[in-house]
Amino acid sequence: MQKIISPISDDVIENLRAGDQVLISGVIYVGRDSAHKRLIETLDRGGELPFDIRGQTIYYMGPSPTKPGHVIGSAGPTTSGRMDAYTPRLLSIGLKAMIGKGLRSDAVKEAIKEYKAVYFAAVGGAAALIAKSITKSDIVAYEELGPEAILRLEVKDFPAVVINDMHGGDLYQEGKAKYKIQPGAAS
Repeated sequence: MQKIISPISDDVIENLRAGDQVLISGVIYVGRDSAHKRLIETLDRGGELPFDIRGQTIYYMGPSPTKPGHVIGSAGPTTSGRMDAYTPRLLSIGLKAMIGKGLRSDAVKEAIKEYKAVYFAAVGGAAALIAKSITKSDIVAYEELGPEAILRLEVKDFPAVVINDMHGGDLYQEGKAKYKIQPGAAS
């Protein structure tokens, strides 16, 4: 299990491979599809983003209400594919890592290679456990979006697995190939 710090440096990203298990500490941002749409609209207008995206990690999180005395409610991953239309543009301006669940489009996987980035998966169904790694949560932008607002999280030992690395590695494809039944093989 490799421990890494976010913001994530190019040196760290170059050494990550599909299948690596990591514990992420530092700052990560939360943003889902409505927030991503707003980020791209801001860029299209020539505006500045509400945070410096260079080197950052965005977590596609489906939050739940925070209970009194807690930093955050359950904090499980949401489907990453909903952000695929926006991701290559954000990678082109410096986004380095994404955390979510599910497959990414070919365009996103190509952008991960081109811009030296990484896509991590967080374990679905472990939202309460993941929330324990979040030590601080603040709203950064788009508060009116409610659970889709952009949050700045401070995390300690946030568990994730590298799915797509900058070298073209794809853990999902590797897993399918490993268990594929060959024609003519006994089943």
